[in-house]
Amino acid sequence: MQPLSVIWAYRRTGKFAFHVLTGALESDPRCRELPIEFANGTAAVVAAAKHALARGHKVLVGWSFYSPDFAQLAEELQEVLKAIRDERIVHIAGGVHATAEPESTLRAGWDLVACGEGERLIRDLVLAMRDGQELHSVPGVAWLDHGQLRRNARAERLTLDEFPPFGPAHGRHGPIEITRGCIYACRFCQTPYFAGANFRHRSVANIRHWAQYLVAHGFRDFRFLTPTSMSYGTQTAEPDLAAVEALLAGVREDIGPERKLWFGTFPSEVRPEHVTPASLQLLKKWVSNRALIVGGQSGSDRVLAASERGHDSACIERAVALCVEHGFVPHVDFLLGLPGEEAPDVEATLQLMDRLVERGAKVHGHTFLPLPGTPFRKAAPGALTAPVRTRLRNLASKGQLYGQWEQQEVTARELVRGRALKSHKIL
Repeated sequence: MQPLSVIWAYRRTGKFAFHVLTGALESDPRCRELPIEFANGTAAVVAAAKHALARGHKVLVGWSFYSPDFAQLAEELQEVLKAIRDERIVHIAGGVHATAEPESTLRAGWDLVACGEGERLIRDLVLAMRDGQELHSVPGVAWLDHGQLRRNARAERLTLDEFPPFGPAHGRHGPIEITRGCIYACRFCQTPYFAGANFRHRSVANIRHWAQYLVAHGFRDFRFLTPTSMSYGTQTAEPDLAAVEALLAGVREDIGPERKLWFGTFPSEVRPEHVTPASLQLLKKWVSNRALIVGGQSGSDRVLAASERGHDSACIERAVALCVEHGFVPHVDFLLGLPGEEAPDVEATLQLMDRLVERGAKVHGHTFLPLPGTPFRKAAPGALTAPVRTRLRNLASKGQLYGQWEQQEVTARELVRGRALKSHKIL
């Protein structure tokens, strides 16, 4: 048995994934004493690896990233490999992009890919590496064998209560994940294809346990991670308001009236059909926020149906009207440049934006990204015409629209360009 050090290639966009993986290692007695280093930037990764090797350790370097960050992280990996190559170092990539594109990820230089959820996989991998066992036997791992992709079946999906929502022993905190997976198979979204097309919920008792922990450690703001806030506790499209209230009332009891409880806002949202007088009255009773993120995506019923959103544009308007009536400011997500979108669909979306901001809503603009692992992965990148950009910039100048929609238009082109280059390289 040779000592092992774990190094996270740590960066802002993927940090919460590393916090969860750290918690998974901390909570297993077999892994608890492993040294873990959070190395921010290539120089820090190289320095940490050299230090671990000098102490006689094997080194596992973990990388996690989203699809828009893949090209940059691949370049950073090459910088690390130029600076230090050693057979005792293993680089593994995980996350939604690596899971959806294991072959191209491996060809970019990573030794292994972690496909799917990482909590169990990381435990199995560090134990196998420490004990000198075959890494390719770990469930969920993918690798290249003489240029050919090989992969193991993923482990059984976990229940959230089995693992901490972050890494408390290392002081790495974040929002408490209350739900994983999603029954709404929107064709542009990676979530149901990565985490499963069903809901898995952390129990109220477990959520309260971690809320109490955060209170004891001085935290004053409490947020939750979920693909759809009002779906907590249900397994169907119908919200279970009693379950949502049990969660919010319990956490509010634990944190007291003076601390902030955020729900239905960053980093999660509310589906428009879940915005009802009853749900808004419930939220108003317990939460601190008076803004709600509402997933709208398009003003075209044809595009919404083609994207399998599960609601129409009238539903979005009703949700906004109800939010305003109950004292909430709705922030409505719109996804511009969706596949099959034509000029009348774009105009319908822009007109809906105008009507919503007149009611008091704000618009959160995004440009469609053809994300790997989704049904729309082979679609053309989202593209906006000059007149559309002008109308969006006019809304933004009035403070009625915000978001990274302009940068995402560039990112969408880069994703498709990178996809073509990777296909050419593999052939």
